[in-house]
Amino acid sequence: MISKHSHRKDEHMSLAEKFYQDQSAFADFRFIHQSLPETSLADIDLSTRIGPLSLNVPFYIEAISGGSLRTQEINRQLATVAKATGLAMAVGSQSVALSDPTLRATFEVVRKVNPTGIVFANIGANRNYQDAQAAVEMIDANALELHINVAQELIMPEGDREFSFITNIEQMVHHLSVPVIVKEVGFGMSRETIAQLIDLGVHYINVSGHGGTNFATIENFRRPQKNMAYLKNWGLTTGESLLESRQFQDRLTILASGGVKSPLDVAKCLALGSTAVGIAGQFLHEVIHEGPQTLIDKVFDWIYGLKAIMLMVHASTISELQSQKLILSPEIISYLNQRGLTY
Repeated sequence: MISKHSHRKDEHMSLAEKFYQDQSAFADFRFIHQSLPETSLADIDLSTRIGPLSLNVPFYIEAISGGSLRTQEINRQLATVAKATGLAMAVGSQSVALSDPTLRATFEVVRKVNPTGIVFANIGANRNYQDAQAAVEMIDANALELHINVAQELIMPEGDREFSFITNIEQMVHHLSVPVIVKEVGFGMSRETIAQLIDLGVHYINVSGHGGTNFATIENFRRPQKNMAYLKNWGLTTGESLLESRQFQDRLTILASGGVKSPLDVAKCLALGSTAVGIAGQFLHEVIHEGPQTLIDKVFDWIYGLKAIMLMVHASTISELQSQKLILSPEIISYLNQRGLTY
C-alpha cells in the first residue's frame, strides 16, 4: 500500500512534469557580444565555490525527487548523471522520510550511487534542528538546503498554517556543521527577506524565483475546488530576486534557480551575481523522457555552451562573468525604479 506521503511525492513529480514549460524566464536580460576573443575555449575556468565546497561546474541538479518508489528511481538516475558529469545534486524534501523511515532508501540511493559527489540534503524550515541533523546524516550530505515555502504550504490542502521559520533557521545556521543554504521554492526573495536572513546569521541563500516549477499551480491543482488559481503568478522572478540581492552580494553567497532552461540562462544568473545555479524541472523532464545517458550528454553540451558564452563576453572565470553588465528590458528598468534598486 502506498503511504499518503509517497502519494504526495508522486503527485508533485507528475504535476511538475504536467505543467512543465520549455521557455526561458530570462528574456528581460541580454549580454553584449564581443567579437574579438581574448582567450581560448580551453582556458575558460568554470569552477566556483559555495563556502568550503568546490564545484567544478557552476550549475547543479536542484531538489525535486525522493519519497516514493517512483521517485527513488528518478533519484537513482539523477545521481548517475551527477556522478558521470561531476555535478552537485540536491535531493527533494526529506521531511517525508523523517516521518516515515521506510522511505529513507528513496534518498539514500543518491549517496550509494555517487559516494564521493557533492550532495545537498533538503528539509523544510518548519522542521527543528534535530530533524535537520538527521536529514544531513541520512545521506552524508555536504550541505543542507533549508527550504522556505510559505506560499506552497498555504495553498497545499494539507499544508502548514503556522510557521516557525525564523527560530529554526537561526538554530540550524549556528549549530549544523555543514553549510546551510536557505532556499525559496519558486516564489523569489525580496531584499527585505534577504536582510532578515543575514540578521539570523545566514551565509548562503538560493533566491529561487518564479518561472520554473510552479508550486502554486501544483498545489492548487491538488485542491478539491482548485480555487486558488489567482496565485499562479505569485512571487518574484529569479531575475528580479537576483537584482534584489545585489546590495548584499559582498556579504553572502547567492545561488539561483527557477526557470533555468539553457546555458544562456545559467550565464545570465551568474552575471546577475549568483555563484551557482540549480536546475530542477529541465533535468527532470529530460531524464523522464530520454533517460540518464541523454541527460549526461546534455550536461556536457551545457558545459560547452556556457564556456562558449563566456568566451563571447570576454569572461574567463565565474568571477569575471559576475562582473558583466547586462542590457535590461524596459520592464526590468521600471521594476528597479519602483523598488528603489540600482544596477
